[in-house]
Amino acid sequence: MTDRGHVFSPDWVSPPGDTIHDLMTERDWSQAELAHRLGFGLKHLDQLVKGKAPITEDTALRLERVLGSTANFWLNREAKYRERLARLQAVEWLDELPLADLRKAKVIPDERITAAIKPALAERLLRFFDIASPKEWQSHYGAMQASFRRTKKTQSDIGAITSWLRLGERTAEQLETPKYDRAKFKRALQQIRELTVLKPQEFYPELRCFCAEAGVKLALVPALPRAHVSGAARWLDSHSPLIQLSLYGKTNDRFWFTFFHEAAHILLHANQKTDIFLDDIGGTGQSSQHEDEANQWAGDLLIPPGRICEVRNPNSKEEILAFAREMNIHPGIVVGRLQHECLLGYKTGLNKLKVNFELVKKTGEV
Repeated sequence: MTDRGHVFSPDWVSPPGDTIHDLMTERDWSQAELAHRLGFGLKHLDQLVKGKAPITEDTALRLERVLGSTANFWLNREAKYRERLARLQAVEWLDELPLADLRKAKVIPDERITAAIKPALAERLLRFFDIASPKEWQSHYGAMQASFRRTKKTQSDIGAITSWLRLGERTAEQLETPKYDRAKFKRALQQIRELTVLKPQEFYPELRCFCAEAGVKLALVPALPRAHVSGAARWLDSHSPLIQLSLYGKTNDRFWFTFFHEAAHILLHANQKTDIFLDDIGGTGQSSQHEDEANQWAGDLLIPPGRICEVRNPNSKEEILAFAREMNIHPGIVVGRLQHECLLGYKTGLNKLKVNFELVKKTGEV
């Protein structure tokens, strides 16, 4: 045992081939002679000694007859080696995950990560992802990566992205919603637009309710910095869409544009149910037909086409407030739109009209 009750787990593993080699050396046999006695080819014996070929029941019986001990000894030696090897591979897999962020998200314990606790930590994270081994993680999330549709040019950290997506899945698992109803969701989005003038504690329960009634799951999951994701739209199955938001950017203009952008993916691109739309709204990104359609739809819903030009003096706080009242929309969104249209600079005192959102860690609300 080590400190804090953790079982000592060395970072090395000895294959059964080490024992075979030791016994062969004791008898002063060459590898060729041992191969002949076992009835194996020299190449197969070499793979056996290096741990690349497994010890089968037939091999165990041959080793018993030639080198001694029992077949069970050799099979147990093989089983323990494979188990230990798998656990070491799981420990190495930890390097691909954002452990500090997962600790903040309370997925893993809030303690210093030492070599002693890594095996248990790897087991905990395999259970978190609901996968059997790092190999299956690579297979599952490697395939998932091929489904990513990103607005950001640079490929972000796959471990961070998949961790953030998995946190969203776990949140969605707690939400019970009816089958998705496209017409109801489209009507709900018009009502949701009116929520933009409210404070977070006022609009969030209604926002979640509107989505749920239309069969859309909404998950707010704190941003993982290395993921660089503001939001995501995806289908968990053929009738359960999920909108996941991170508050990456934190201002209300970004929050609402991201929400409606992801909603547009659900509305417009339901035939792409195997795709996962990952968006870094406001970042330097790639253009695609789907992203352009989602941007256009979200922008037009928030402020109808051509109307933003009615703000004759973009530097006037009074004009922005008046326009926002007329549009029944938050003035921070108007400021963000003016900046996006290059009608107003980003370094302006009018940024004070925007509202900063923060996630409440215990509830996941804004």
